[in-house]
Amino acid sequence: MTPIFAFYVHDLSPFLIRFGGGFGIRWYGLAYILAFLFGTLLYRYLAKRGYSELTPDQVTDFITWGALFGVVLGGRLGYMLFYDLDDFLHNPLILFRVWEGGMSSHGGILGLTLYSLWYARRHHVSWLNLGDNLVVVAPIGLFLGRCANFINGELFGRATTVCWAMQFPKELAFLPPGFVLATLQDTVTINPKFCTITSVAEGVRDSPELHEYLASILTPRYPSQLVEAVLEGIVLFVLLWFLRTCIRLPNGILTGVFFIAYALLRILGERFREPDAPLISSFTRGEFFSFFLVVIGIAFLLRAIFRPTYPKPML
Repeated sequence: MTPIFAFYVHDLSPFLIRFGGGFGIRWYGLAYILAFLFGTLLYRYLAKRGYSELTPDQVTDFITWGALFGVVLGGRLGYMLFYDLDDFLHNPLILFRVWEGGMSSHGGILGLTLYSLWYARRHHVSWLNLGDNLVVVAPIGLFLGRCANFINGELFGRATTVCWAMQFPKELAFLPPGFVLATLQDTVTINPKFCTITSVAEGVRDSPELHEYLASILTPRYPSQLVEAVLEGIVLFVLLWFLRTCIRLPNGILTGVFFIAYALLRILGERFREPDAPLISSFTRGEFFSFFLVVIGIAFLLRAIFRPTYPKPML
């Protein structure tokens, strides 16, 4: 049945400012910068009000190196190991090509966990207290990262016919070769430069004819990036911020809640998202790795309940 309305064909540019070729300021990179800035400001706010054992000045140092070694390195390495192991083994240097995207939130979370453990031991502060404040601001980065995924048109959702479905040109990279070849044969008749999937995805922004053609062949899909931005970003932040600022809790409780709540919200989000890697049994990669986060979260809760300690602000 032909729909009575047109679906939105994704045509956003991954560049905020483009200088030519593949160089410029990308929304993906800007998302990480903004996450760092907002995360630092909120963590300093918590420190000034006695929720943290770090001083506000120490927070800036902690967040800076945590963003580099925990989030970026951990997220990128996690993506290579969990989603793109074959390419990583053939060319390990692709680990450093972070501007192309490809970050694992699970890898970033685990990387930041290990970094905060090292930092706590080196500076003789409570690891659990570090974690409790860190997880409160972490959803900001998750929210901005998912928004950047949407702008890039990547990690799109499962097929659907809901009225808010969208069509993503990058879907072509995952379709059968025969269909893709036939599509490119059609697109080059519109303009000879539309001879690759990349050129088609970029050209849809400037060619109304290509835009109309893609609207007739692409599958309507959930904008799962935005669904996950709401779940992993907004919902998780509101929950953790309320618990941090309205209830006096032992160190470690918030960390445990974060691991469990993030895992459950991620599993819910995976119901909207097209699997971007082979399934593990009947589970997507995101679902499978989230089960381990639930176990980790329960361990933090048990530690906090049976051996409770409370923040000791540094003056």
